[in-house]
Amino acid sequence: MSESGEDALVAAIKKIAGIGGQGVRVGIGDDCAVLEPTPGALLLATTDLLVEDVHFRRRYATPADIGWKAIAVNLSDIASMGGRPRWALVALACPDDVEPAAVHEFYESARTLADAHDVAIVGGDTSASSAGWIVNVTLLGETTARTLLRRGARPGDVVAVTGTLGRSAAGLALLEHGGTAAGLDADRATAAVAAHLRPRPRVAEGRWLAGAAGVTAMMDLSDGLATDLPRLARESAVGARIDLPRVPVDATAQAVARALGADATVWAAGGGEDYELLLTCERAAFDRLADELAGASGVRLHAIGEVTAGRDVRFVDGAGAPVAVRAGFEHFRDGARR
Repeated sequence: MSESGEDALVAAIKKIAGIGGQGVRVGIGDDCAVLEPTPGALLLATTDLLVEDVHFRRRYATPADIGWKAIAVNLSDIASMGGRPRWALVALACPDDVEPAAVHEFYESARTLADAHDVAIVGGDTSASSAGWIVNVTLLGETTARTLLRRGARPGDVVAVTGTLGRSAAGLALLEHGGTAAGLDADRATAAVAAHLRPRPRVAEGRWLAGAAGVTAMMDLSDGLATDLPRLARESAVGARIDLPRVPVDATAQAVARALGADATVWAAGGGEDYELLLTCERAAFDRLADELAGASGVRLHAIGEVTAGRDVRFVDGAGAPVAVRAGFEHFRDGARR
């Protein structure tokens, strides 16, 4: 990197990212991008940091994996609001001994996922880093429908999640174990690792849910059900009761857990980084939402509990007895353990 220089790197990034897309007046190359939002739309803005040895480890995450995930986690935030992602600013700091090919691989992968969701990469920044790779993506989106927030859940609402949970945590456990385990099918191993390194956010599902009657609150599951649900409950000034046997534990996670001697339910409840959608809805609307979402996207919606009038979030077993569930990853508690 030190031999090619920053200007050459920016020129290469501009070539990879392209000249822009719909709504882009000026893209990479000037001091600011010039964007033209859709008239009447609300602008959504989110940003996420990915830090080496906190969010990923380069011994198993390639530059392409890092670029993909940097876009994916931001797409998931826009999805959780029911929005349409539009424009991304991608900032990368890396050691100056990193080969230019690795940086190109990072941006190519970021652009591949961005293109899949009609997102234009319109700018960012580059820097040398003495502390490993650091990535920051800012993503702008818009919505012309109602915006689904964390607040809005009401006592009596159903608590539900899209898809299944635990696969990303299973992938991380497998990577930390060397990427394989005795008795584990190779396809299962590949699926688990891919879920962790290259998550697929529920953008289309989020937009569909924003347009559906009966949904009262929504967020994405980035830090795990046991961490994220209390956040939603706190914003809505409610509590929740979750029936642990109803939490949809991913089949691949179960296979990995058997191979590693772990508990897949622990991963599903507290593992994090599944990037599924957590929502609350009117009880009378759940069956309709589940049927119509499955028809529109093929994704299942699972009822896992109910919103309560208190402020506590409880997990219970099949007999209704309380179960202690460890919260998922917390940056200022768990530090660089991920």
